[in-house]
Amino acid sequence: MPLVVAAQAGHFGGMDKTLLSLGHGYSARALAARLLPQGWRIIGTTRSREKLDEIAATGVEPMVWPGSDLSPLLQEVPNLLVSAGPGPEGDPVLLDLQDEITAAAPHLRWVGYLSTTGVYGDHGGDWVDETTPLTPSTRRGAARVQAEAAWSAIPGLPLHIFRLAGIYGPGRGPFAKVRKGTARRIIKPGQVFSRIHVEDIAQALDLSLAKPQPGAIYNLCDDDPAPPQDVIGHAAALLGLPLPPAVDFDKAEMTPMARSFYAESKKVRNDHAKAALGWQPIYPDYRSGLAALLEAED
Repeated sequence: MPLVVAAQAGHFGGMDKTLLSLGHGYSARALAARLLPQGWRIIGTTRSREKLDEIAATGVEPMVWPGSDLSPLLQEVPNLLVSAGPGPEGDPVLLDLQDEITAAAPHLRWVGYLSTTGVYGDHGGDWVDETTPLTPSTRRGAARVQAEAAWSAIPGLPLHIFRLAGIYGPGRGPFAKVRKGTARRIIKPGQVFSRIHVEDIAQALDLSLAKPQPGAIYNLCDDDPAPPQDVIGHAAALLGLPLPPAVDFDKAEMTPMARSFYAESKKVRNDHAKAALGWQPIYPDYRSGLAALLEAED
């Protein structure tokens, strides 16, 4: 197969069921799995030529980007999903394509930007919703706030922002560590996280594509924020394995990245996504989500 899929002007013929996925990662792949059986055409970008065949095997048309000229595509596709996160210099898509996206804004019908609930910062375990002021307490969260603002500033762009809680799903669950005996229950009093199964992200994006509401912001999370040690303990119970050891947060050996996640404690509300999109989580809590992952493994 060719290393780069080239789009020709007019190829899409105004089809609504075409999506350009910039940074075709974990959540975007789950969305593609929902859309392709519905007759969608999806073009997904990757930085790595080594991933082209892997992406193509899923039915998505792969492109290497950066490295390909996306200008013709942006003048033709009606729907755009942005999964690429900001780097030290800012949002990578806007750094490379802001002029082209601004020019394309009038004909785009839907743009989805995948952000994070980290934009809210630490709330001491209290609830947050889409109206909560953005007070990030980590560099990653601050970078997301800046990226959201930059995308929102493009005139006429039909932008939809999705603030994602901690993502889990196939290949991203606690079972491997529990089986290996390397899992630990990190105990930090009062710590609570919100989570979301990747299939519930895909479901919400699918619903939004069917019902564009430019300017919308949605929190995507399940209905049951929980302490992280409870999730690890439940995973062990499902596997019939001993409860992983409890380790005090202050004494735990953790990477700076892992430790930074514990800098924020909050419970995220998803009422707006339910009301506006008609969305209901397939996996409303970690118990149902973990059970489904284990069943799929078997």
